[in-house]
Amino acid sequence: MASAPNNTESTLASFIWNNANDLWGDFPHTEFGKIILPFTVLRRLECVLEPTKDVVLNTYEQFKDQGMALDDILANVSGNPFYNKSTYNLSNLGGTKTKANLEDYIANFSENVRVIFEQFDFSTTINKLAKANLLLRICTNFAAIDLHPSVVPDRTMSNVYEHLIARFGAEVGTGSEDFMTPRDIVHLAATLLLEPDNELFEQKNGLIRTIYDQTCGTSGFLTDMMNYVDGFKDRYKVAPVLVPHGQELQPETHAVALGSMLLKKLESDPSRDLSQNIKLGSTLSNDFFSGQRFHYQCSNPPFGMSWAKDASAVQLEHKEKGLNGRFGAGLPKATDGSMLFLQNLISKLELPENGGGRGAIILSGSPLFNGSAGSGESEIRRFILENDYLESIVALPTDIFFRTGIGTYIWLISNRKPEHRKGKVQLIDATGMGSSLRKNEGNKRKFIDQDSIDAISRIYADFEESSVSKIFEYSDFGYRRVKVQQPLRMYFDFNEDNRHSFGNNKEFNKLSAVPHDNVKKYIESFADQVKSFEWFTTEFLPNFPSIKITKSFYQSLMNIFGVKSSDAEIVSFNGEVLFDNDLTDYENIPLNRDIQEYMAKEVLPHAPDAVIDSSYADAKDGQVGVVGYEINFNRYFYVFEQPRHPNEIMAEIKELSAEVAQLLGEV
Repeated sequence: MASAPNNTESTLASFIWNNANDLWGDFPHTEFGKIILPFTVLRRLECVLEPTKDVVLNTYEQFKDQGMALDDILANVSGNPFYNKSTYNLSNLGGTKTKANLEDYIANFSENVRVIFEQFDFSTTINKLAKANLLLRICTNFAAIDLHPSVVPDRTMSNVYEHLIARFGAEVGTGSEDFMTPRDIVHLAATLLLEPDNELFEQKNGLIRTIYDQTCGTSGFLTDMMNYVDGFKDRYKVAPVLVPHGQELQPETHAVALGSMLLKKLESDPSRDLSQNIKLGSTLSNDFFSGQRFHYQCSNPPFGMSWAKDASAVQLEHKEKGLNGRFGAGLPKATDGSMLFLQNLISKLELPENGGGRGAIILSGSPLFNGSAGSGESEIRRFILENDYLESIVALPTDIFFRTGIGTYIWLISNRKPEHRKGKVQLIDATGMGSSLRKNEGNKRKFIDQDSIDAISRIYADFEESSVSKIFEYSDFGYRRVKVQQPLRMYFDFNEDNRHSFGNNKEFNKLSAVPHDNVKKYIESFADQVKSFEWFTTEFLPNFPSIKITKSFYQSLMNIFGVKSSDAEIVSFNGEVLFDNDLTDYENIPLNRDIQEYMAKEVLPHAPDAVIDSSYADAKDGQVGVVGYEINFNRYFYVFEQPRHPNEIMAEIKELSAEVAQLLGEV
């Protein structure tokens, strides 16, 4: 058996991917990943079972006809939560009945493995390879690769899976970020999430905690979290235990996650099948962990994913359960479900009396500020901040994901903040940290190296103000959107154009013949005159022909003959001041600032007649102005750069012009 190359994960992935060379010509490149991934998972499982293969076969022969529950017996003998009772493996399938023998091999796995290959639709792959006369060759290729965990550790294997997925995604033009997170980001998030509990782990050896990833992909996040606490074995006899749970939407990546979790073992319960905790389906509309809570959570939901397919279930839960459900704080626009995943995470935090919960979720920039005051997005931020769930947000460098260069952020969520963090939020600007990749991987040009992870972790732990760390009261992100109105001011102009417009007005033409003619003559009697609003109310209206002047007729007169002017009089009707809709404005006034003081300083000097519309109030607290929340990173970390002096720019232009002239002269 050939050992896997002992170097980087990408090299190992390339080593496996080279099997695709045998597929060229017989398969479109879009199918390479569908073939390579299941064979990679199969070979890794096979490598794990090899040491106890003969014992399992002997035990099966001994007990197969005795009517006993063989699953538990064979799993116990295997030393794993799965087994295979076939005499075949990838190296002995034979050249004449390869297809039948491979199908027999797969069929004789325990059920928890068979479901993996069902989700890969592996039977179809086998048939296609057999028809192309490539099945034996591919099986032989993979039989030569040693993927045992002692040779390829869990973290490396997880990276391999995701390198393959990334490469497959690049081949078919799909967004691989939908189901994978670069390992450097995972490691940073794991460190930020778990490092604050190092002292807890030290005090309570063998502490058992639950962890959940609502969009678990290939389970890389879960694996990294579990590996982190496994590191405590170097210091303690019994390391902490994280019991993983996850849910994934895509069958193929779910299948990889099942394979990964089958190989994970809990020191306190080594026979436990952890793949049973990894569910397939939409987290938003089909929550397999409804009502459950977890000590730790990690998640990288797809950026900008529409939740239209989940809308019926989500809207029903929002309506019927409110804050007793997952989405009671609000619903975002249907084009982006990120903030639904954020709410789901919060709903599953373990209760404080049971140790509390912490979560790390990776989001794009839009959840920081999308939606105005009163919108679903703003109300979700309001719920998080006013309930003191947000601990910190870390801004990551751009160009750090495989297929997008957008800015991304790690939100740290907690319902068990230490005393010095209560009511406060720490923002960390790590956009300038990290290193450049020697070779770009898609859009990924940068990575968070270990030195940067250590630095960011220290900044977070120190909880101090600096050029890259800002600490705020949660209310600093809030504001009231106040409606400001100005009185309508106008005079009246009875010029020919306005009179003609009035003659075509529907309110005027509703009148019967006699009042119609009387009104027309009355209007014509003021031809080409300009009058004040006081005249309009004291002389024009009192002497108007005998008709009932409705509000709509009154409005028509003002719309046609009225001319708005800041120098004119204020308009009122029946003692009620009318406001100019064109001058209506909205002011976002910080929550921590007095509204009247703000008006006096910021508004009234420019609009002395401006007044606040007191009817425009917040639905929750009833106070004037609708409450909104946003977190504007650029505002808090903006650094002014002195523009270059014009003389310097002019000198550079002259220098460049001289070079151009010289080049033209040479031509």
